[in-house]
Amino acid sequence: MILRFRHLKSTFFLCFFVLSAARIFAQIPPQPGAQNTSVYFPKLKDKRVAVVAHAASRIQTSKKSVHLIDSLLVAGIEVVKIFAPEHGFRSREDNGALIKDDIDATTQLPIISLHGKHRKPSPEHLKDIDIVLFDLQDVGVRFYTYLSTLHLVMEACAESNVPLLLLDRPNPNGHYVDGPVMEDQYKGFLGMHNIPIVHGLTLGEYAGMINGEGWLTNQLQCRIEVIALAHYTHQTPYDLPVRPSPNLPNAKAINLYPSLCLFEQTPISIGRGTEKQFQVVGHPALQGPYRFTPQPNFGAKYPKLQGQQCQGLDLSTTVRQDRFNLEWLLWAYQQFPDKATFFKPRFAYLAGNDRLEAQIKAGKTAKEIRESWGKGLEEYNRMREKYLLYPD
Repeated sequence: MILRFRHLKSTFFLCFFVLSAARIFAQIPPQPGAQNTSVYFPKLKDKRVAVVAHAASRIQTSKKSVHLIDSLLVAGIEVVKIFAPEHGFRSREDNGALIKDDIDATTQLPIISLHGKHRKPSPEHLKDIDIVLFDLQDVGVRFYTYLSTLHLVMEACAESNVPLLLLDRPNPNGHYVDGPVMEDQYKGFLGMHNIPIVHGLTLGEYAGMINGEGWLTNQLQCRIEVIALAHYTHQTPYDLPVRPSPNLPNAKAINLYPSLCLFEQTPISIGRGTEKQFQVVGHPALQGPYRFTPQPNFGAKYPKLQGQQCQGLDLSTTVRQDRFNLEWLLWAYQQFPDKATFFKPRFAYLAGNDRLEAQIKAGKTAKEIRESWGKGLEEYNRMREKYLLYPD
Protein backbone atom coordinates (compact mmCIF):
# COMPACT_ATOMS: atom_id res chain seq x y z
CA MET A 1 0.00 0.00 0.00
CA ILE A 2 2.84 2.38 0.86
CA LEU A 3 4.57 1.71 -2.48
CA ARG A 4 1.30 2.25 -4.39
CA PHE A 5 0.70 5.51 -2.51
CA ARG A 6 4.21 6.72 -3.34
CA HIS A 7 3.68 5.80 -7.03
CA LEU A 8 0.38 7.70 -7.14
CA LYS A 9 1.99 10.64 -5.38
CA SER A 10 4.86 10.70 -7.90
CA THR A 11 2.43 10.46 -10.81
CA PHE A 12 0.37 13.31 -9.37
CA PHE A 13 3.40 15.59 -9.05
CA LEU A 14 4.60 14.66 -12.56
CA CYS A 15 1.19 15.53 -14.04
CA PHE A 16 1.09 18.73 -12.00
CA PHE A 17 4.55 19.68 -13.29
CA VAL A 18 3.64 18.99 -16.92
CA LEU A 19 0.40 20.95 -16.69
CA SER A 20 2.13 23.83 -14.92
CA ALA A 21 4.90 23.92 -17.52
CA ALA A 22 2.32 23.91 -20.32
CA ARG A 23 0.41 26.71 -18.63
CA ILE A 24 3.57 28.78 -18.19
CA PHE A 25 4.57 28.16 -21.82
CA ALA A 26 1.11 29.24 -22.98
CA GLN A 27 1.52 32.52 -21.08
CA ILE A 28 4.84 33.37 -22.70
CA PRO A 29 4.13 35.58 -25.72
CA PRO A 30 5.50 34.40 -29.07
CA GLN A 31 8.91 35.81 -29.93
CA PRO A 32 9.20 36.83 -33.60
CA GLY A 33 12.34 35.86 -35.46
CA ALA A 34 13.31 39.53 -35.67
CA GLN A 35 13.91 39.51 -31.90
CA ASN A 36 16.69 36.96 -32.23
CA THR A 37 19.32 39.46 -33.36
CA SER A 38 22.22 37.46 -31.90
CA VAL A 39 21.50 34.75 -34.48
CA TYR A 40 20.96 36.73 -37.67
CA PHE A 41 22.99 39.94 -37.21
CA PRO A 42 26.27 37.99 -37.62
CA LYS A 43 24.93 36.51 -40.87
CA LEU A 44 24.59 40.05 -42.25
CA LYS A 45 28.02 41.30 -41.19
CA ASP A 46 30.20 42.64 -44.04
CA LYS A 47 27.36 42.04 -46.52
CA ARG A 48 25.37 44.42 -48.70
CA VAL A 49 21.81 43.93 -47.52
CA ALA A 50 18.41 44.66 -49.09
CA VAL A 51 15.47 44.55 -46.68
CA VAL A 52 11.83 43.75 -47.46
CA ALA A 53 9.98 45.58 -44.71
CA HIS A 54 7.03 47.73 -43.68
CA ALA A 55 5.76 49.51 -40.57
CA ALA A 56 5.24 46.27 -38.61
CA SER A 57 8.86 45.17 -39.12
CA ARG A 58 9.87 46.03 -35.59
CA ILE A 59 12.03 44.65 -32.80
CA GLN A 60 10.65 44.87 -29.26
CA THR A 61 13.32 45.51 -26.65
CA SER A 62 12.69 45.50 -22.91
CA LYS A 63 12.01 49.23 -22.99
CA LYS A 64 10.77 50.16 -26.46
CA SER A 65 9.91 49.08 -29.98
CA VAL A 66 12.52 49.81 -32.64
CA HIS A 67 12.15 49.48 -36.39
CA LEU A 68 14.22 46.72 -37.96
CA ILE A 69 15.97 49.14 -40.33
CA ASP A 70 17.05 51.39 -37.44
CA SER A 71 18.36 48.40 -35.51
CA LEU A 72 20.39 47.20 -38.49
CA LEU A 73 21.91 50.62 -39.09
CA VAL A 74 22.81 51.10 -35.43
CA ALA A 75 24.53 47.69 -35.51
CA GLY A 76 26.68 48.85 -38.42
CA ILE A 77 25.05 46.57 -41.00
CA GLU A 78 25.24 47.92 -44.54
CA VAL A 79 21.64 48.31 -45.65
CA VAL A 80 21.73 49.24 -49.35
CA LYS A 81 18.01 49.52 -50.14
CA ILE A 82 14.51 48.76 -48.96
CA PHE A 83 11.85 46.82 -50.84
CA ALA A 84 8.32 47.84 -49.82
CA PRO A 85 5.10 45.78 -50.28
CA GLU A 86 1.52 46.97 -50.79
CA HIS A 87 0.71 49.97 -48.57
CA GLY A 88 4.32 51.16 -48.70
CA PHE A 89 7.30 51.07 -46.37
CA ARG A 90 5.53 53.13 -43.71
CA SER A 91 2.21 51.27 -44.32
CA ARG A 92 0.22 54.44 -44.99
CA GLU A 93 -1.08 53.93 -48.53
CA ASP A 94 -4.62 52.87 -49.43
CA ASN A 95 -5.65 49.38 -50.44
CA GLY A 96 -4.53 48.70 -54.02
CA ALA A 97 -2.70 52.02 -54.41
CA LEU A 98 0.15 52.00 -56.93
CA ILE A 99 3.22 53.30 -55.14
CA LYS A 100 6.25 54.92 -56.72
CA ASP A 101 9.88 54.33 -55.77
CA ASP A 102 11.07 56.84 -53.20
CA ILE A 103 13.77 57.87 -50.74
CA ASP A 104 13.02 57.27 -47.08
CA ALA A 105 13.02 60.64 -45.34
CA THR A 106 14.39 59.22 -42.08
CA THR A 107 17.23 57.00 -43.30
CA GLN A 108 17.78 58.41 -46.82
CA LEU A 109 17.74 54.84 -48.12
CA PRO A 110 16.21 54.18 -51.55
CA ILE A 111 12.82 52.46 -51.40
CA ILE A 112 11.92 50.16 -54.27
CA SER A 113 8.13 49.74 -54.42
CA LEU A 114 6.91 46.20 -55.04
CA HIS A 115 3.37 47.49 -55.55
CA GLY A 116 3.79 49.88 -58.44
CA LYS A 117 5.92 49.69 -61.55
CA HIS A 118 7.44 46.47 -60.18
CA ARG A 119 5.97 43.64 -58.15
CA LYS A 120 9.11 41.58 -58.36
CA PRO A 121 12.70 42.79 -57.80
CA SER A 122 14.58 42.96 -61.10
CA PRO A 123 18.10 41.61 -61.70
CA GLU A 124 19.20 45.27 -61.73
CA HIS A 125 17.73 45.74 -58.25
CA LEU A 126 19.72 42.76 -56.92
CA LYS A 127 23.03 43.14 -58.76
CA ASP A 128 24.68 45.02 -55.86
CA ILE A 129 23.11 42.87 -53.11
CA ASP A 130 24.74 40.01 -51.19
CA ILE A 131 21.66 38.97 -49.20
CA VAL A 132 17.97 39.88 -48.90
CA LEU A 133 16.39 40.13 -45.44
CA PHE A 134 12.61 39.56 -45.45
CA ASP A 135 10.45 40.72 -42.53
CA LEU A 136 6.73 41.24 -43.19
CA GLN A 137 3.83 40.64 -40.82
CA ASP A 138 1.28 38.44 -42.59
CA VAL A 139 -2.28 37.55 -41.50
CA GLY A 140 -2.58 34.06 -42.98
CA VAL A 141 -4.99 34.77 -45.85
CA ARG A 142 -4.53 33.84 -49.51
CA PHE A 143 -5.50 37.23 -50.95
CA TYR A 144 -3.42 39.27 -48.49
CA THR A 145 -0.75 40.29 -50.98
CA TYR A 146 2.32 39.92 -48.75
CA LEU A 147 2.11 36.22 -49.62
CA SER A 148 2.52 37.01 -53.33
CA THR A 149 5.34 39.42 -52.52
CA LEU A 150 7.12 36.58 -50.71
CA HIS A 151 6.77 34.34 -53.78
CA LEU A 152 8.08 37.00 -56.17
CA VAL A 153 11.01 37.98 -53.93
CA MET A 154 11.96 34.31 -53.58
CA GLU A 155 11.80 33.91 -57.35
CA ALA A 156 13.93 37.02 -57.96
CA CYS A 157 16.50 35.83 -55.43
CA ALA A 158 16.62 32.37 -57.03
CA GLU A 159 17.11 33.84 -60.50
CA SER A 160 19.92 36.12 -59.30
CA ASN A 161 21.45 33.52 -56.94
CA VAL A 162 21.03 35.80 -53.93
CA PRO A 163 20.25 34.12 -50.58
CA LEU A 164 17.15 35.10 -48.63
CA LEU A 165 16.98 35.34 -44.83
CA LEU A 166 13.39 35.34 -43.56
CA LEU A 167 12.49 36.56 -40.08
CA ASP A 168 9.38 34.60 -39.16
CA ARG A 169 6.40 36.14 -37.39
CA PRO A 170 3.20 34.68 -35.87
CA ASN A 171 0.16 34.09 -38.02
CA PRO A 172 -2.79 35.60 -36.10
CA ASN A 173 -5.15 33.40 -38.16
CA GLY A 174 -2.90 30.35 -37.91
CA HIS A 175 -5.31 28.41 -35.67
CA TYR A 176 -7.41 27.05 -38.55
CA VAL A 177 -7.48 26.19 -42.26
CA ASP A 178 -10.63 26.83 -44.28
CA GLY A 179 -12.30 28.13 -47.42
CA PRO A 180 -12.34 27.13 -51.07
CA VAL A 181 -9.03 26.19 -52.69
CA MET A 182 -7.75 28.43 -55.50
CA GLU A 183 -8.29 27.09 -59.02
CA ASP A 184 -5.69 27.66 -61.73
CA GLN A 185 -7.72 29.99 -63.96
CA TYR A 186 -8.15 32.53 -61.16
CA LYS A 187 -4.53 32.74 -60.06
CA GLY A 188 -2.95 36.18 -59.91
CA PHE A 189 -1.51 38.64 -57.42
CA LEU A 190 -4.51 37.99 -55.14
CA GLY A 191 -3.63 34.32 -55.02
CA MET A 192 -0.74 32.61 -56.78
CA HIS A 193 -1.12 29.06 -55.46
CA ASN A 194 -3.69 26.27 -55.07
CA ILE A 195 -4.39 26.93 -51.39
CA PRO A 196 -7.55 27.71 -49.38
CA ILE A 197 -8.48 31.24 -48.34
CA VAL A 198 -7.15 30.63 -44.80
CA HIS A 199 -3.89 28.67 -45.15
CA GLY A 200 -2.76 28.16 -41.53
CA LEU A 201 0.98 28.77 -42.03
CA THR A 202 3.52 31.36 -41.00
CA LEU A 203 5.50 32.96 -43.81
CA GLY A 204 8.50 30.86 -42.82
CA GLU A 205 6.47 27.69 -43.24
CA TYR A 206 4.90 29.00 -46.43
CA ALA A 207 8.31 29.73 -47.95
CA GLY A 208 9.17 26.06 -47.36
CA MET A 209 6.01 25.08 -49.22
CA ILE A 210 6.84 27.36 -52.17
CA ASN A 211 10.26 25.71 -52.51
CA GLY A 212 9.11 22.21 -51.66
CA GLU A 213 6.21 22.17 -54.12
CA GLY A 214 8.28 23.69 -56.93
CA TRP A 215 6.01 26.72 -57.33
CA LEU A 216 8.69 29.13 -58.52
CA THR A 217 9.11 29.56 -62.28
CA ASN A 218 10.89 26.56 -63.82
CA GLN A 219 10.81 24.98 -60.33
CA LEU A 220 13.70 27.17 -59.22
CA GLN A 221 14.85 26.82 -55.62
CA CYS A 222 15.47 29.86 -53.47
CA ARG A 223 18.38 29.62 -51.03
CA ILE A 224 16.42 30.54 -47.95
CA GLU A 225 17.03 30.39 -44.22
CA VAL A 226 14.24 30.98 -41.72
CA ILE A 227 14.90 32.57 -38.33
CA ALA A 228 12.15 30.78 -36.44
CA LEU A 229 9.68 31.98 -33.84
CA ALA A 230 10.04 31.03 -30.20
CA HIS A 231 7.20 30.10 -27.80
CA TYR A 232 4.74 29.64 -30.66
CA THR A 233 2.16 27.08 -31.72
CA HIS A 234 -0.56 27.54 -34.30
CA GLN A 235 -3.10 27.79 -31.49
CA THR A 236 -1.25 30.63 -29.74
CA PRO A 237 -3.38 33.81 -29.76
CA TYR A 238 -1.37 36.80 -30.90
CA ASP A 239 -2.42 40.46 -30.81
CA LEU A 240 -0.23 42.30 -33.31
CA PRO A 241 1.51 45.29 -31.68
CA VAL A 242 1.50 47.22 -35.00
CA ARG A 243 -1.26 47.05 -37.60
CA PRO A 244 0.03 45.15 -40.65
CA SER A 245 -1.90 47.39 -43.06
CA PRO A 246 -4.03 50.55 -42.64
CA ASN A 247 -7.44 48.86 -42.52
CA LEU A 248 -6.58 46.07 -40.09
CA PRO A 249 -6.37 48.13 -36.89
CA ASN A 250 -6.84 45.41 -34.27
CA ALA A 251 -7.11 41.70 -33.54
CA LYS A 252 -10.86 41.61 -34.22
CA ALA A 253 -10.48 43.11 -37.71
CA ILE A 254 -7.66 40.67 -38.50
CA ASN A 255 -9.75 37.71 -37.33
CA LEU A 256 -12.79 38.79 -39.38
CA TYR A 257 -10.77 39.78 -42.45
CA PRO A 258 -10.83 36.36 -44.21
CA SER A 259 -14.63 36.15 -43.99
CA LEU A 260 -15.40 39.78 -44.83
CA CYS A 261 -12.91 40.49 -47.62
CA LEU A 262 -15.15 38.82 -50.24
CA PHE A 263 -17.54 41.75 -49.71
CA GLU A 264 -14.92 43.92 -51.45
CA GLN A 265 -16.24 42.58 -54.76
CA THR A 266 -19.87 43.40 -53.90
CA PRO A 267 -21.69 46.72 -53.26
CA ILE A 268 -21.52 46.08 -49.49
CA SER A 269 -19.25 48.13 -47.19
CA ILE A 270 -17.12 46.38 -44.60
CA GLY A 271 -16.26 49.56 -42.76
CA ARG A 272 -13.52 51.23 -44.78
CA GLY A 273 -13.85 54.91 -43.95
CA THR A 274 -14.94 54.20 -40.36
CA GLU A 275 -13.10 53.25 -37.17
CA LYS A 276 -14.44 49.69 -37.45
CA GLN A 277 -12.73 48.53 -40.64
CA PHE A 278 -13.44 44.84 -41.30
CA GLN A 279 -15.74 44.72 -38.28
CA VAL A 280 -19.05 45.90 -39.77
CA VAL A 281 -21.19 44.99 -42.78
CA GLY A 282 -23.70 47.41 -44.31
CA HIS A 283 -25.38 49.16 -47.21
CA PRO A 284 -28.20 51.74 -47.54
CA ALA A 285 -30.46 49.03 -49.03
CA LEU A 286 -29.95 46.51 -46.20
CA GLN A 287 -31.89 46.18 -42.99
CA GLY A 288 -29.97 45.80 -39.76
CA PRO A 289 -29.60 47.20 -36.24
CA TYR A 290 -26.26 48.93 -36.82
CA ARG A 291 -25.74 52.19 -38.75
CA PHE A 292 -22.55 53.81 -40.01
CA THR A 293 -21.52 56.38 -42.61
CA PRO A 294 -18.17 55.91 -44.37
CA GLN A 295 -16.01 59.04 -44.64
CA PRO A 296 -12.43 59.51 -45.88
CA ASN A 297 -9.87 58.56 -43.25
CA PHE A 298 -6.47 56.94 -42.77
CA GLY A 299 -6.20 54.11 -45.27
CA ALA A 300 -9.37 55.02 -47.20
CA LYS A 301 -9.25 58.28 -49.14
CA TYR A 302 -12.30 57.32 -51.18
CA PRO A 303 -14.25 54.69 -49.23
CA LYS A 304 -17.10 52.73 -50.77
CA LEU A 305 -20.50 54.39 -50.10
CA GLN A 306 -18.82 57.57 -48.90
CA GLY A 307 -21.26 59.88 -47.12
CA GLN A 308 -24.13 57.37 -47.31
CA GLN A 309 -25.74 55.97 -44.19
CA CYS A 310 -25.39 52.19 -44.18
CA GLN A 311 -27.51 49.74 -42.23
CA GLY A 312 -26.30 46.32 -41.27
CA LEU A 313 -24.35 44.40 -38.65
CA ASP A 314 -21.75 45.29 -36.06
CA LEU A 315 -19.49 42.25 -35.74
CA SER A 316 -16.91 43.83 -33.44
CA THR A 317 -18.14 41.84 -30.43
CA THR A 318 -18.32 38.43 -32.12
CA VAL A 319 -16.37 35.52 -30.69
CA ARG A 320 -13.01 34.63 -32.20
CA GLN A 321 -13.65 32.94 -35.53
CA ASP A 322 -12.16 29.48 -36.09
CA ARG A 323 -13.62 28.95 -39.56
CA PHE A 324 -14.38 30.89 -42.72
CA ASN A 325 -17.84 32.38 -42.07
CA LEU A 326 -20.32 32.29 -44.98
CA GLU A 327 -23.47 33.32 -43.08
CA TRP A 328 -22.86 37.07 -43.32
CA LEU A 329 -22.34 36.92 -47.09
CA LEU A 330 -25.50 34.84 -47.55
CA TRP A 331 -27.45 37.22 -45.30
CA ALA A 332 -26.39 40.28 -47.32
CA TYR A 333 -27.13 38.62 -50.69
CA GLN A 334 -30.58 37.50 -49.57
CA GLN A 335 -31.45 41.02 -48.39
CA PHE A 336 -29.96 42.95 -51.29
CA PRO A 337 -32.76 44.09 -53.64
CA ASP A 338 -30.82 44.14 -56.94
CA LYS A 339 -29.26 40.70 -56.97
CA ALA A 340 -28.10 41.07 -60.57
CA THR A 341 -25.56 43.68 -59.45
CA PHE A 342 -24.45 42.05 -56.19
CA PHE A 343 -21.40 40.20 -57.51
CA LYS A 344 -18.70 42.25 -59.23
CA PRO A 345 -16.63 40.71 -62.05
CA ARG A 346 -13.58 39.97 -59.90
CA PHE A 347 -15.48 38.19 -57.10
CA ALA A 348 -14.21 34.83 -58.44
CA TYR A 349 -10.59 36.00 -58.06
CA LEU A 350 -11.11 36.46 -54.31
CA ALA A 351 -13.16 33.28 -53.94
CA GLY A 352 -10.68 31.32 -56.06
CA ASN A 353 -13.41 29.86 -58.26
CA ASP A 354 -16.67 30.76 -60.00
CA ARG A 355 -18.68 28.09 -58.14
CA LEU A 356 -19.17 30.08 -54.94
CA GLU A 357 -21.07 32.83 -56.74
CA ALA A 358 -23.17 30.23 -58.58
CA GLN A 359 -23.88 28.35 -55.33
CA ILE A 360 -25.08 31.51 -53.58
CA LYS A 361 -27.29 32.48 -56.53
CA ALA A 362 -28.75 28.96 -56.53
CA GLY A 363 -29.78 29.31 -52.88
CA LYS A 364 -27.36 26.74 -51.46
CA THR A 365 -26.98 26.73 -47.68
CA ALA A 366 -23.70 27.46 -45.92
CA LYS A 367 -23.49 23.76 -44.97
CA GLU A 368 -23.94 22.64 -48.59
CA ILE A 369 -21.34 25.12 -49.83
CA ARG A 370 -18.83 24.11 -47.16
CA GLU A 371 -19.22 20.44 -48.04
CA SER A 372 -18.10 21.21 -51.59
CA TRP A 373 -14.70 22.34 -50.24
CA GLY A 374 -14.01 19.08 -48.41
CA LYS A 375 -11.79 17.23 -50.89
CA GLY A 376 -9.68 20.28 -51.68
CA LEU A 377 -9.12 21.02 -47.99
CA GLU A 378 -8.14 17.41 -47.27
CA GLU A 379 -5.53 17.45 -50.04
CA TYR A 380 -4.18 20.81 -48.91
CA ASN A 381 -3.92 19.74 -45.26
CA ARG A 382 -1.88 16.69 -46.24
CA MET A 383 0.50 18.94 -48.16
CA ARG A 384 0.60 21.52 -45.35
CA GLU A 385 1.75 18.95 -42.77
CA LYS A 386 5.06 18.52 -44.59
CA TYR A 387 6.08 22.14 -44.01
CA LEU A 388 5.06 22.82 -40.41
CA LEU A 389 7.81 24.32 -38.24
CA TYR A 390 5.55 24.73 -35.21
CA PRO A 391 3.02 22.47 -33.43
CA ASP A 392 -0.65 22.62 -34.39
